[in-house]
Amino acid sequence: MPWWTSPRRLQDSEVYCQQVLKAGNAAGVSESPHKKNRWVPLLLWSRIPADMLTYLSRHSRWLLVFTFTTALAAQTAVLQPLSEKPVPGASVKLKSDFYVPATPDSIRWGYLPDNAAKAVITVPSGATVTFDTVSHEGILEDQGRDPAKYFGGFGVSPNQVLNDAKAIAASNVVHDFAKDGPHVVMGPVALENAQPGDVLKVEMISLVPRVPYGVISNRHGKGALPGEFPENSGSQPGASASSPQLYNNVSKFVPIKQINGKWYGILSAGAGKEAHIPVAPFMGTMGVTPNISGKPNSIPPGDYGGNLDIHYLTAGATLYLPVQVSGAMFFIADPHFAQGNGEVALTAIEGSLRTMLRFTVLKAGDPAIPASGKLSGPFAETPDYWIAIGLDPDLNEAMKKATREAVRFVSEKLGLDRATAFAYLSAAADFEVSQVVDRTKGVHALIHKKDFSAK
Repeated sequence: MPWWTSPRRLQDSEVYCQQVLKAGNAAGVSESPHKKNRWVPLLLWSRIPADMLTYLSRHSRWLLVFTFTTALAAQTAVLQPLSEKPVPGASVKLKSDFYVPATPDSIRWGYLPDNAAKAVITVPSGATVTFDTVSHEGILEDQGRDPAKYFGGFGVSPNQVLNDAKAIAASNVVHDFAKDGPHVVMGPVALENAQPGDVLKVEMISLVPRVPYGVISNRHGKGALPGEFPENSGSQPGASASSPQLYNNVSKFVPIKQINGKWYGILSAGAGKEAHIPVAPFMGTMGVTPNISGKPNSIPPGDYGGNLDIHYLTAGATLYLPVQVSGAMFFIADPHFAQGNGEVALTAIEGSLRTMLRFTVLKAGDPAIPASGKLSGPFAETPDYWIAIGLDPDLNEAMKKATREAVRFVSEKLGLDRATAFAYLSAAADFEVSQVVDRTKGVHALIHKKDFSAK
């Protein structure tokens, strides 16, 4: 069996993929994913079925072998949008039940849906949905609101810039750079029969980079050290999308490359000095619509989820969100290639992702809910951890809230009395700062599942 296949998946594509590799060999393409200066030519890549990409995204190093080259100039695969409107996944050759694109008439730029929002699509509990998410980096006003020109300055050809990013940037969608959040918010997606008091379970099935490059940005007045960074004279009069250089913000272009069989973002400081950052894609923003009216800013997270920026929410993770309005009305934004705890400069390696999620509506009393009673805010888990989350504008208060939530979970769901739960957390749990840059700061507690596994 070829190196990229699984006995359980892609059985209908196996023969075709063997043909692709055979044709690639004829064109001088090596089957080995570790040999340098080899890639699948554009003609061959364009014929690989989209459902194969969805599967391969679970095994990112193999997907990236197909997707990226060892030099940005040789990159051949960009995951352009598959439709101009939400459609069944099968109609665009995806394994997911539904597909949702980002279009100028369906996104909210810098704010969240409110309790009067209309769903872009309604799906049943248990459905899988693929989102072609769009990063805000490269389309913002301090980058010229022209992604083709902006990324072209780093050697990216126009056909390797996402069409949906170009369409949103060129549209009449109003975005106030000073007041609105930066995020391209997709949705909302309604869940059949979801009601306030329910919990929406969101499983991360796959997250695939749509382009082989990302951006890290530091902007004046933002980040962990506002007033200290960026280290320049600050924004100047006349700063605008037509004169983006006058903002004096700092953005670092980060190409993705394979090194010794693993994929990294390459952050260069010139003169041969560079940092290699492991690629670990996740969505920074996922939430259910809050029960408020107006235009909620997309920057601060809340009890509805939102801009949590917890980097453990990679493929295989699960997020639990307390439903606040009928239909749950799920939204998504802020795709990341990698992020450190704290996100101190302001952003992670921001880059567009093709993200597949599974949604399940949990009714009150369902044992899958990570609470014996009502779930009051977001909670997450991975194969290794349960993750309690604390959110507050004051970092000390966020720490207290994460601790209280961790005590509650260990006591309610794992059976320890509260005093013992508190002692356990002090001895074994890891409390980390998710981010300090989103107005409402975040702390998450990693509760090790192995500590409670049967011996």
